[in-house]
Amino acid sequence: MSFHPQPQGGIAKPWAFPAPERATLPNGLTVLRCHRPGQQVVAVEVNLDAPLDAEPQGLDGVATIMARALSEGTDKHSAEDFAAELERCGATLDAHADHPGVRVSLEVPASRLSKALGLLADALRAPAFPDGEVERLVRNRLDEIPHEQANPARRAAKELSKELFPADSRMSRPRQGTEETVERIDAAAVRAFYEAHVRPATATAVVVGDLTGIDLDALLGDTLGAWTGNTAAPRPVPPVTADDTGRVVIVDRPGAVQTQLLIGRVGADRHDRVWPAQVLGVYCLGGTLTSRLDRVLREEKGYTYGVRAFGQVLRSAPDGTGASLLAISGSVDTESTGPALEDAWKVLRTLAAEGLTDAERDVAVQNLVGVAPLKYETAAAVAGTLADQVEQHLPDDYQAQLYARLADTGTVEATAAAVSAFPSDRLVTILVGDASAIAESVRALGIGEVEVVSG
Repeated sequence: MSFHPQPQGGIAKPWAFPAPERATLPNGLTVLRCHRPGQQVVAVEVNLDAPLDAEPQGLDGVATIMARALSEGTDKHSAEDFAAELERCGATLDAHADHPGVRVSLEVPASRLSKALGLLADALRAPAFPDGEVERLVRNRLDEIPHEQANPARRAAKELSKELFPADSRMSRPRQGTEETVERIDAAAVRAFYEAHVRPATATAVVVGDLTGIDLDALLGDTLGAWTGNTAAPRPVPPVTADDTGRVVIVDRPGAVQTQLLIGRVGADRHDRVWPAQVLGVYCLGGTLTSRLDRVLREEKGYTYGVRAFGQVLRSAPDGTGASLLAISGSVDTESTGPALEDAWKVLRTLAAEGLTDAERDVAVQNLVGVAPLKYETAAAVAGTLADQVEQHLPDDYQAQLYARLADTGTVEATAAAVSAFPSDRLVTILVGDASAIAESVRALGIGEVEVVSG
């Protein structure tokens, strides 16, 4: 029997995050393009400067309804025709609203890019916002709210926002609105929000994919370049304030067999010099199955299927100020709630006292930096990251520089950043579970005053 020779590994090729080309169309639209040979599915991301804090008082959720309504018909197509045209060119079009603004995402085969960009331009230039379609979207959103309330993870996130931020801050309230505010939204409110905030001069389009044989300048000029609108002065970004006084809030779910944990506070965003070390340190703490939290709570104690620590940028400003949410999330069985929290705090205190090991740091760098080329295999992944950078007012080469900084970050720096991110006495803990079964054991831990609220 003969065997084929074992394949040998080739010479490693250097990799860097793709560098985009930046330009501005005559209508003021900023364009970032990135040619990715072989990526036959082109990804387009459009950032609209329509942040949640711009929503009119009492109309929380109008940005979300507007985002969803962008694909519900234009001056050229009804909602049904628009969906059919997207399907004919094999494209998907999605939009969502978040604190920094509205993001519109398009994916389409390169051969159909012209048609799809025309549809995208129509959706941005002249959305119809029909009364009936807006009413349907409002009803759909109202139907979603009870399901979100019933979901322990979503309920915990809602409570953490309420606890961290002042009541008059938009960040303290659900991103997609409440039942009370969504009920007030109609087509006129959606149209008014669109007219006040959606214009090319304050928008950015990111185009990533194989652009071989495509005259992108002419194509953009005929589609997104035909979008017009008034210029506008940059909106002031309100400062982010938060209260991370150590405390515990139990969202009571009588009879629950599990407790959802969400432990968090507000920290530095990507403009801060500590961000690379923070990314590395938080990854060592709870970024993977081999992290400290998972090793103790899952492997050693068997409290949970998994627990994660992460940092998520909430909002950034042109002047470099901003904030991220630093959090630890997971679920445990009800009886293990107290012991699991006790061990989590032991992990944090041990980290502060003894620091990370060089081995932990090396594995984290390998996982974060070494697999980056795989993470960005698709055009959509590259486009999403470039759009994030625009949204967070970061330079175009930020992601490429981040990997170099991660590789250069030492164990001591990563330890200091992780300890600063999760100080054991400055954490807000949200527990969604059976208060009668867990409150006593949680109070005994002394990690903060305990309050019980209705689920």
